[in-house]
Amino acid sequence: MTTFDKPAKTLDDHLVLLKARGLRIPDEARARHYLPNISYYRFSAYTRPFYIPNEGDHRFLPGTTFDDILTLYIFDRELRLLLLDAIERIEVSLRAQMTNLLAERYGPHGYLDAAVFNDGFDHGRLLQTLDRECGGKEVETFVNHYRHKYTDAPGYPPIWMSMELLTFSTVSILFAQLRQKSDRKHIEAVYGWPFPVLRSWFRALSDLRNKCAHHMRIWNREFGVSPLLPRERHHPVDWPEIDHAIPVHSTRHPGQTIDAQKRLYMHLVVIGYLMRVVCPESQWKARLRELMDRYPAVSRTHMGFPADWQAGVFWRQER
Repeated sequence: MTTFDKPAKTLDDHLVLLKARGLRIPDEARARHYLPNISYYRFSAYTRPFYIPNEGDHRFLPGTTFDDILTLYIFDRELRLLLLDAIERIEVSLRAQMTNLLAERYGPHGYLDAAVFNDGFDHGRLLQTLDRECGGKEVETFVNHYRHKYTDAPGYPPIWMSMELLTFSTVSILFAQLRQKSDRKHIEAVYGWPFPVLRSWFRALSDLRNKCAHHMRIWNREFGVSPLLPRERHHPVDWPEIDHAIPVHSTRHPGQTIDAQKRLYMHLVVIGYLMRVVCPESQWKARLRELMDRYPAVSRTHMGFPADWQAGVFWRQER
């Protein structure tokens, strides 16, 4: 067992440490502004690509500046915002499709019947979630209106209200747990992909959405929940390359490769295809290309991008 004995450091301590490791800070006032507002710990996650390989002590590559690291941090922030913009549209679409499906086939309160979902689904937990959302101090106005106007009605709101109270993760679970094959086929027809693929994609995007919403690092992350790679027979004609062994070209980790399916690139492909359905007029892919072009120094490899990713038909066309 190792005892934790790291003392807390002040801003001055952190600046001294960064300089001692060889970081150039030409504008110290700028560093003194950003570090307290970002936090040294969060900032330090973006310093790793700038260290000299194969050294026990952290030493920055010669010429590395504070702004080199800050630029990578800002890129990651802009990337998160771009991802949230698309995922919001996909999430709202899934909510709407599930609402329409359940309301039309089972009635406004049909979702209260556990038989609509698989036997393994924890239906009681769904109701507990709605109890919390409907019983707190800040209850949505539409829930209060329902309860006061309809005194002879089920205690839970109709599905089109309840769906608005659930997280993306819970909505994706409801989809994944639909019992009837005809229900699953209906959603398949909307988005144009097989049920197992959509089930995986929505789960992965809900996880990515949470990471973005909590301001976690997205660049150079290996995701624990990865979107399922569709079988080749389901690939559209413009399906892009997904490389399972991208060389890192690092002297620190010789021979290391990156699997694009476990990195951000696969999520971007998923978003691109779903946005075709959800918002076909969107210029989201063009905005992604523009963001990447503005930050040429950011490593694409660590996000799982193939070397010539923009040359593919999928990324060149908007629809």
